[in-house]
This record gives sequence, structure tokens and C-alpha cells, in this order.
Amino acid sequence: MVRTPLTPEERERGERLGRLLREARGGRSMTDVAASAGVSAETLRKIETGRAPTPAFFTVAALADALGLSMDELHSRCAPVVEAAA
Repeated sequence: MVRTPLTPEERERGERLGRLLREARGGRSMTDVAASAGVSAETLRKIETGRAPTPAFFTVAALADALGLSMDELHSRCAPVVEAAA
């Protein structure tokens, strides 16, 4: 199966998600957060570095829960900025 290349917007959204998760993790180790979320440290590393810009919904939900973030907050901070029509 061939994957459709990601758009620049999808890559940017993945980078924003990675930054947000990294910031929320703070001083906690990647291993600790990953274990709390039930994902591998490598999966978290890939998301945080933007190498996995479109992680599965349940992975994101588990990481958000482990970091005390709401899905609404993740969405609002990772969604593309839409400029108002003039």
C-alpha cells in the first residue's frame, strides 16, 4: 500500500502536536510518560520530533490523559489557524 504524501499543513500540525506534548511533559522522562500512556518511548519520541506527524487518535488521547491535557486543548492548540474572511 502506498501512502499519500502529507501536505505541508499536516506536517505543521504534527510539529505543533510534538512541541505541545514535549512542553507538557516538562521534567518528566519520555519513558515515564510513554509508560503512563501505554505507548512505547520510541512512539512518543517520533511524535515529539515530528517523525510521526499523524499518530493514531487513541495514542494521542492516551498521551493527553497521561499529561493532564484535554483533547479540546490539544485540538485548539494544534489545529491550523484560520484567518477570518474580510
